[in-house]
Amino acid sequence: MIKGIFPVEQFKQLNTPFYYYDIELLRATLETIKKETGNKPFHVHYAVKANANPRILKEIAFFGFGADCVSGNEILAALECGFTPDKIVFAGVGKSDREIEIGLNNNIFCFNVESIPELEVLNALASAKGKTARVAFRINPNIDAHTHKYITTGLTENKFGINEQDLPRILEVVKGSSNLQLIGIHFHIGSQITDLKSFEDLCVKVKELQEWFNKQGIKLPVINVGGGLGINYQHPNHIPMADFESYFRLFEKNLPLQPNQELHFELGRAVVAPCGSLISRVLFVKEGIQKKFLILDAGMTDLIRPALYQAFHHIENITSDKETALYDVVGPICESSDLFAEQIRLNESARGDLMAIRSAGAYGEVMASRYNCRDLPLSYFSDQL
Repeated sequence: MIKGIFPVEQFKQLNTPFYYYDIELLRATLETIKKETGNKPFHVHYAVKANANPRILKEIAFFGFGADCVSGNEILAALECGFTPDKIVFAGVGKSDREIEIGLNNNIFCFNVESIPELEVLNALASAKGKTARVAFRINPNIDAHTHKYITTGLTENKFGINEQDLPRILEVVKGSSNLQLIGIHFHIGSQITDLKSFEDLCVKVKELQEWFNKQGIKLPVINVGGGLGINYQHPNHIPMADFESYFRLFEKNLPLQPNQELHFELGRAVVAPCGSLISRVLFVKEGIQKKFLILDAGMTDLIRPALYQAFHHIENITSDKETALYDVVGPICESSDLFAEQIRLNESARGDLMAIRSAGAYGEVMASRYNCRDLPLSYFSDQL
């Protein structure tokens, strides 16, 4: 097993748990995305919900990408970290009036709208401000992304988006609203998608829907296919970056654009997950009847994905070179679901050893909580240690 390279001696001086970000890997990832989208009418909006750490946001904004926000406070965070309003899109099935007004006040690029009531409220709020809100319809293409049910979002019975049969009615609402401008259609079929065939299916559906809009006499300058590209959680050292080349090439091949049309993406996990690790100390090694438990000082409050939907994260003991043994890796939280992994093989571990829980750069720090009155972990960066 190839271990990740960490500044272990520096780590030993720090209080655990903490998040550690490999800034060099993040920059290499951003360079790769820029290379694969260069000279194409492709625009990438980083999904802020994946990780809203200000340093991470500033790095991404520096590369010129946009921001995909799902709350008013995410819009404000993006603006504070250097994202420009003309590259900010705002999605979410339950936007409050305050959040919509944040978007309107800052003249963001687009509201991805998910229902008729939302359109009506958005039009009223825009009218009160004497503004015109650019909108894209978030449409459910009813495509199974073949991922966990908690992160599948494009099926007809999901809470998100507009069903295809409602399009004629919602189009009439826009036509009758003087403060809305329809600029595009938006999709997001799920998260952690590793079977690219799902994106091919999406392209087929997008072409069908675009043809329908053409027949209504509507030209759409923007097609937004969302995000969802998965990463390799099993082998973060061997495969430290998502397959951006195949991903963008798939859309270029399967979704031909009309003249003056742009294709927008909302990547989150694939951008930041690989560069982040949760670093934790072993508190105790507990001998069970048939298994051993490694009890860490990090728990589900610091990385909830394994408890929330049984997600896998590669785990390494970065201070032991001993022979391996089988362990259940658990946290200190008073919940039986506070479990990082069952019966995984690790170098023989002892109290005080440092563990790296890999690929935690997405949906780690951003979802941390103070349950059990725990402290929120600090963050450290590879270029500052």
